[in-house]
Amino acid sequence: MAAVGDEVSVGVARRVALGAQGFGDGRPRRGDVRAVRKAIGRAGVLQLDSVNVLTRSHYLPVFARVGNYPREMLDKLAWGRGRELFEYFWGHKAALIPLTNYPLMRWRMRAAERQVWDEELSPDVGVPWSVVTGMRRLTAERPGYVEQVLKLVTEKGPLTAGEASPDGVRRKRTDPDPDPTTGRMWNWQDSKIAIEYLFCTGQVTIAGRRHFERVYDLTERVLPADVLAAPEPTADEARRELVRIAARGLGIATAKELCGASGQAHYPLPTATARQVIGELKDAGELIPVRVEGVNQQSYRWHEAKDRPIDQNARALLSPFDPLIWNRDRTHHLFDFFYRISIYTPAPQRIHGYYVLPFLLGDRLVARVDLKADRRTSTLVVPTLTAEPNPPDLVAPLATELRLMAAWLDLEHIQVTATSRVGRAVAQAVAA
Repeated sequence: MAAVGDEVSVGVARRVALGAQGFGDGRPRRGDVRAVRKAIGRAGVLQLDSVNVLTRSHYLPVFARVGNYPREMLDKLAWGRGRELFEYFWGHKAALIPLTNYPLMRWRMRAAERQVWDEELSPDVGVPWSVVTGMRRLTAERPGYVEQVLKLVTEKGPLTAGEASPDGVRRKRTDPDPDPTTGRMWNWQDSKIAIEYLFCTGQVTIAGRRHFERVYDLTERVLPADVLAAPEPTADEARRELVRIAARGLGIATAKELCGASGQAHYPLPTATARQVIGELKDAGELIPVRVEGVNQQSYRWHEAKDRPIDQNARALLSPFDPLIWNRDRTHHLFDFFYRISIYTPAPQRIHGYYVLPFLLGDRLVARVDLKADRRTSTLVVPTLTAEPNPPDLVAPLATELRLMAAWLDLEHIQVTATSRVGRAVAQAVAA
């Protein structure tokens, strides 16, 4: 079926997307808690990732929007006494989500709790494949094991997954994987499977991080009582609100980008469910059908999204997991920027480096900046730097952004070892 609605140029769609993600207002003068809250609200979700070659990825979207802010402030909001965020899975990704959205997740938690694992998987059960295959095996081989893990957390929590093993039995690295379909990295120990299932159902939650390892405890001992007592919306109400959140954060998007089941959306939904929810929001006038230049699929514009000029001096180094660019196809279309993360690519096959951050200047992605924090020498290292074709003058803005990032990460030096033409120019600018 052909797309309908007013035609929107790719330039307008790009500006709307940047404005929706908070890049249209300029950075605040101070990186205080109000600015951090606003940045998180605009991002919608902060994806978590274990790679720490530069800094943990969830800190970077806030830095891109706020600039220099205390990372400890985000830690407190996520895992401190006065927490305002909570961890949860959506699709296969772990993320920090505003606590106000916790009631919107309850329908999916209940779906996981109701799931009978030797039967067909419900489309509403959005849990990692390791949990699915693990629970199928544990249900058959170790009945009652999950209840034993929950009892141990109740009596001795908070605990890591390894500490939550009731019998202390662990597979050795040399032992065969019980389920090769999940791969070596995700072939979890039985206690990890059980506690992640309890996490998916909301019976336990993440109390904190110990060297970035999850520490679990009973949800009622972690989250504020008023959050747990908040009225629970119906599944249909929750889904509509989740798509609203995604639409506000994206500005203009296709159905797949809003809530597609592929996992590159804020809150993926089963295809049939997504179609129904989008139809309801369209009928309510909240999603406006539009035709975006060069996009064959139907696009939708959030009814409050605005096309505003983007300051051409605006700049940001974007995490590979920033909501602005985590959908690679959308990034390619909006910015004419083909981007793939390289951390899983063998070194000889990498083109632009290992941990590559796109550099946003104005409303364009103008360069790829490979970055590393050498904490031993207190140095921000730039091994590779590649400009896009016909870039604007990016040397001075990028040098300024690198200085800001080094200060934010408490690094004393900047070393640009990139040998490209732009790399040599930035090295001189940083040293000046």
